Amino acid sequence: MPMVPLSWLSDHVEVAPGTTARDLAAALVRVGLEEETIHPARVTGPLVVGRVLTRHEESQHNGKVINYCRVDVGAHNDAPGTGKEPSDLPSRGIICGAHNFEVGDLVVVSLPGAVLPGPFPIAARKTYGHVSDGMMCSARELGLGDDHSGIVVLTRAYPGREIPAPGADLVSFLGLGEEVLEINVTPDRGYCFSMRGVAREYSHSTGAAFTDPGLASALPEPVPATTADGFPVEVADAAPIRAHAGCDRFVTRIVRGVDPSAPTPEWMRDRLEMAGMRSISLPVDVTNYVMLDLGQPMHAYDLATLSAPIMVRRAADGERLETLDGVDRALDPEDLLITDSPDGRGSRIIGMAGVMGGADTEVSPSTTDILLEAAHFDAVSVARTARRHRLPSEASKRFERGTDPLLPPVACQRAVDLLVEYGGGQAAPAVSDWDTVRAHPPVRMRVGEPRRLTGVDYGPARVRELLQMVGCTVAGEEADAEWLVTAPSWRPDLVGPADLVEEVARLDGYGNIPSLLPAAPAGRGLTGAQRARRQVSDTLAQGGLVEVESYPFVSDSHDRQRLPEGDVRRRTLRLRNPLAEDAPLLRTSILDTLLDTAGRNASRGAPSIAVFETGMVAHPDGTRPSGLPSAERRPSEEVLDGLRAGVPAQPWHIGAVLAGAATAPGVLAAPRPFDWSDAVEAVRRAATVLGVRVEVTRAWEPDAEARTGRGAPPMPVAATDPSEVAPWHPGRAARVFARRGRDLVGLAMAGELHPEVCRAFGLPARSCAFELDLDALIAQMPQQPVQVRPVSTYPLAKEDIALVVDRGVPAARVEQVVRQAAGPLAEDVTLFDIYEGDQVPEGHRSLAFALRLRAPDHTLTAEESAQVRHAVVKRAHKLLGAELRS
Repeated sequence: MPMVPLSWLSDHVEVAPGTTARDLAAALVRVGLEEETIHPARVTGPLVVGRVLTRHEESQHNGKVINYCRVDVGAHNDAPGTGKEPSDLPSRGIICGAHNFEVGDLVVVSLPGAVLPGPFPIAARKTYGHVSDGMMCSARELGLGDDHSGIVVLTRAYPGREIPAPGADLVSFLGLGEEVLEINVTPDRGYCFSMRGVAREYSHSTGAAFTDPGLASALPEPVPATTADGFPVEVADAAPIRAHAGCDRFVTRIVRGVDPSAPTPEWMRDRLEMAGMRSISLPVDVTNYVMLDLGQPMHAYDLATLSAPIMVRRAADGERLETLDGVDRALDPEDLLITDSPDGRGSRIIGMAGVMGGADTEVSPSTTDILLEAAHFDAVSVARTARRHRLPSEASKRFERGTDPLLPPVACQRAVDLLVEYGGGQAAPAVSDWDTVRAHPPVRMRVGEPRRLTGVDYGPARVRELLQMVGCTVAGEEADAEWLVTAPSWRPDLVGPADLVEEVARLDGYGNIPSLLPAAPAGRGLTGAQRARRQVSDTLAQGGLVEVESYPFVSDSHDRQRLPEGDVRRRTLRLRNPLAEDAPLLRTSILDTLLDTAGRNASRGAPSIAVFETGMVAHPDGTRPSGLPSAERRPSEEVLDGLRAGVPAQPWHIGAVLAGAATAPGVLAAPRPFDWSDAVEAVRRAATVLGVRVEVTRAWEPDAEARTGRGAPPMPVAATDPSEVAPWHPGRAARVFARRGRDLVGLAMAGELHPEVCRAFGLPARSCAFELDLDALIAQMPQQPVQVRPVSTYPLAKEDIALVVDRGVPAARVEQVVRQAAGPLAEDVTLFDIYEGDQVPEGHRSLAFALRLRAPDHTLTAEESAQVRHAVVKRAHKLLGAELRS
């Protein structure tokens, strides 16, 4: 994140005296640049000039030689004869282990109470038989560099500068007392990764005068024109990521005769340190400084190692590059490279464009002739390369956010001037500028657009003023309905009217936008289907089940569920871009994911598992593939119909898995495990809460295909093969139906899971499950509200009826016939016995029902009860061929 020292910022914008880092942060927040933190001064407390008066070397028993010195620190000296060490000189006694100074040298002294970087507090302490009343400091101890070979001798470290007298404060002299603001920059404001950009924003916020250092007119020397003998550059981008090439500008300049030993000037080194970068060498420091100041990344090459021409191209298969960090990297064909041409064909790679240079051509301690590069690379290309190689650099941070394509020649001239001034070099007249930059296309913006989007009536004059403040060119009169606005070169993010409106609102002040809550329109509430789904979920939760949610993405787990080949649930839809490579399919059943969830709970020691999930499943049968439409315009109805045909049916299902203990252990009742009846009862509760009457039949019977109904409506036919009921146990599972007229609608499967399925998913033996088609269940809901009958206070009459029916007739069907025949007097019908034995004909069974009869307005007579009994037997015989068991 950018670091902003006030002393550097004031080079480009007028900063009022007394402004603090906190004031700067407040000003920048007003224009959308958030404060990250304020870094305190690197050194606090007394840091002063000291003159060495005496120096006595003393050998210690450990072999170390130390210096006991008396140092004159001006007003901070001890009084003569009364200090902590006897002396006739007004001074302080200091122990020092360095030996690179002599008597009379001016040095940096930190006195007790000072805090050096680290933090390292200074205090008087007794050591080596003396009291050391301060410390003479090295560059590393002060945070000025890595040199720790000796202490800082001011006259040698700062030649040509006037050194203050002993006792004078050195914090400001050394640039160590300045607070530095660190700001957070959003991705669309890449220009603020420079002092130039931050100074511009500070000017917008405060109205302070701003001098743009990115203009050629701001340079002491004019930018020279391109020459024919400039270092040749070619761009051969055969595979651009976007419609334009990965590089549209590449400027090179040459500086010869740079002194390899020339030090980086202290002011530049201080600024780099405050910005969080370490000083390396003058050529590298200059390119880093220009990047931090203007926002234009640069690179310095050792000219002697280059072979013309430089070529910008994409990588070929199998190419590799050792970058400046010493890592050998395999390159991708999308990587944009900078190469030179020992063989004339751009075969040697010297850098990844916009990310990092190569090791072969880096500036070394012996480099005297330097080639400077400043280019403009495609933001997408740089971002992808940096992420692909996990190589974020200061350059890539700026390129991937968009740099100013007009800056490269200005930045090169600035770097040339610094190398000439501080490195003793000479600027070569040869200039190369490969330039194919296209101007920003103008944006059409309605004059009233800012008012429409923000609700603030700025007025055309104010809108124009703010856009021009940003740097935009506005073509149009205030009376026009529409303007043509051209964004400045450093703002590649301004591509539409909404972007321009955001700039207007930002510079005028977000606080000027009124906070008005929009009127909330009256809602229509939940749909009937949504209410029904919630009712079912609430009912199961109230029954003790726990609702879970899982991703609808699965692997092919159908073999573990023992689904037969050809089962419709095996026909799945594969995702083009799955979240996880091991789960690329959309589930066709809720149990596809719920069984894994239950197994995970079992593996973690859960003694009782009762989980359910509500969600959509995907049935791809009948879908037709459809291509992806263009985003250039609204798709036609024909295209939309094709997209709809490619979307699979996604009905809502609800499923549950019940395993382990159904009741908690205790002394009040014997514990019992879940069994198939719990799963069936859960389905019944779900149907009952929606007012749907269901019928239950066996899921599979050996003679299911031979079943008839003797003139009855079509009977529910069970599966004819045990595998058809997978993943359930064929003999301990049921199908649940609802009757619609003479038709039966399948709703659910419920019962005990197959033992092999339990083992495959790590579930306890005899675990149970159900899956219910919620959409089908909701479709069977009564159209009219259920009418609740008034409670009768008259006595109850009881009748027990045992009917002998064909063994294939479902008990639910017989119960339905009994209810219909008993009519409105039947308050409750309960099946209480099923008998198959020698007292009934072979192939038949006896079903005994308890009828509870009650009239709403009188006490039933024996004759009325007998009539109900007779009606039940007669209708059951007619529809089901039933006989009254004697």
